[in-house]
Amino acid sequence: MFHVKNMSLEDLEFAVRITDSMSWNLVEEDFKFMMHLEPDGCFVLLSNSERIGIATTISFDKVGWIGNVIVSESHRKLGAGSLLVRHCVKYLASKNVETVGLYSYIDKVAFYRRLGFEYNSEFTVLKGKSFSSRPKAGLREVTKENIQEVIDYDQSCFGASRRKLLEPILLDPHNLCYMSIEDGRISGYAAAKVYEEMAEIGPLLCRQERHDIAIDLLKATLNRLRGFEVSMFVPRKESAILNMLMGAGFSENFRVARMFFGSPIVKDCIYMAESLERG
Repeated sequence: MFHVKNMSLEDLEFAVRITDSMSWNLVEEDFKFMMHLEPDGCFVLLSNSERIGIATTISFDKVGWIGNVIVSESHRKLGAGSLLVRHCVKYLASKNVETVGLYSYIDKVAFYRRLGFEYNSEFTVLKGKSFSSRPKAGLREVTKENIQEVIDYDQSCFGASRRKLLEPILLDPHNLCYMSIEDGRISGYAAAKVYEEMAEIGPLLCRQERHDIAIDLLKATLNRLRGFEVSMFVPRKESAILNMLMGAGFSENFRVARMFFGSPIVKDCIYMAESLERG
């Protein structure tokens, strides 16, 4: 008998262990962060009393996201994964979410379609070594005084306020964030989460026709991350960005499909994901 419970601190060792089976490189602090952001939205799937899977969610006003969905291999194709995803959708609906997004491995798209999700677009996960580049004048490093401006700009592109996610990222002194200013107003921004020997760039947002801004933001961020292994999540359609990065030595690790349950939240923006877990 499968059933779902809320994740607790006692479940973190299991959460790390099961995600290690997919080489996701998550640690207990990652799950603590998700539980802090969405205290009632992180779940453990059980078969009787045995832990067999996990999933995390986060709600942003009318938009929600599902991440870290995994079920132990011995319990797959028995309805366990479907039960877990439906539980996540039901929870997000209880938070007045109208659109639920997720990133699916390409071979799992059919599974999510059966649950009511629709394919939207493909993203490629790039990894590589950061490189030195001359930052362009006109970019500013985001300070505490600029955070509200960044959050407002992000909302105009994402379609909902991500304050509860962006504030802790932008306030962490280890992280980076640059914004582009034109005519006294923000025209794009890029953030990077920085760890001991690696970094993850995202989110990055700017208007659809402004590939020049996106590339300038990436170059400024990568210049500060010299020596780090860097990963990022780039839409496959953004060929100018992909060509620049691959020309600098980045390579594709794998691809994912962005999918939505409910009306898609697709704005006229270049959009690099914050993470595969949170949109």
